[in-house]
Amino acid sequence: MGEMIFLQPVFKEVLWGGDKLQTMFGYSIPSNHTGEGWMISAHPKGDCQITEGSYKGETLSWLWKNHRELFGGLDGEVFPLLVKIIDAKDHLSIQVHPDDAYAAVHENGALGKTECWYVLDCEPDSTIVVGHNAKTKEELKAMIAEKRWMDLIQIRPLHKGDFFQINPGTVHAIRGGSVILEIQQSSDITYRLYDYDRLQDGKPRELHLDKSIDVIRCPHEDAATESQAETGEGFTSTRLVSCPFYTVTKVHVSGTAVFSQNQPFQMISVFEGEGFFDKKPVKKGMNFLIPSGYGSYTVTGDLEFMVSSVN
Repeated sequence: MGEMIFLQPVFKEVLWGGDKLQTMFGYSIPSNHTGEGWMISAHPKGDCQITEGSYKGETLSWLWKNHRELFGGLDGEVFPLLVKIIDAKDHLSIQVHPDDAYAAVHENGALGKTECWYVLDCEPDSTIVVGHNAKTKEELKAMIAEKRWMDLIQIRPLHKGDFFQINPGTVHAIRGGSVILEIQQSSDITYRLYDYDRLQDGKPRELHLDKSIDVIRCPHEDAATESQAETGEGFTSTRLVSCPFYTVTKVHVSGTAVFSQNQPFQMISVFEGEGFFDKKPVKKGMNFLIPSGYGSYTVTGDLEFMVSSVN
């Protein structure tokens, strides 16, 4: 049966962050410029500690290294996925991520970064950047050289509940006024294309134009997503995406529902309401793992959560 693995988030203070991780989710955050909570992470730049149970005080990377049976005996040096909540008080830089092949060569063997976003909340009239308007690499290079950023980027309206899959090579930027649940490969490789000429400590942040041009796909194509709802006793579930790295499914439970843990592991992110997983109380903002071989579990209450697993 095993036990669920509850984790302590790692918070990141950034230029564009705010205080929503406290006001929306009740977390104790380091400052009102807190832009990210790394909720489920074994990455060296943010390795979550286990908060209770047999492995209390150990890190997720330690668990991955020493108890691979909890993860279905998966191969790999590093825990493959990372879950964040992002609070963008201000615009993030316009950026692009490499794939595994490019990162392996150019970033000392790091993983590339495929990610997806679920919009937990946003202010009225919010927007987001996904994609660009250059038809060819030549046109892309010209638009970048001429700093025609607003002609280049595709700005889209944003609504609570929207979902985006961001494949490597996709120009993208979360913009101010939005709170996003992000599920991604465990990578911190980002190429910054444009940062609105902002200064940090009196200096502009580093841009990575050559690498960005290398990896940006031309022309832009939206990634495939799904939205097929399935209703069962006490629940509705909607698979949002299944790609080579992960499958992400949104679940709404009202009352009592029974689920099966038949993956190498499942990551659970509760983003609305409260209730119980088996007899463990959970509420909005909590993230945890259900290990391999756990079997079935009963969820009671009125809550919404994301279930993510590896493919």
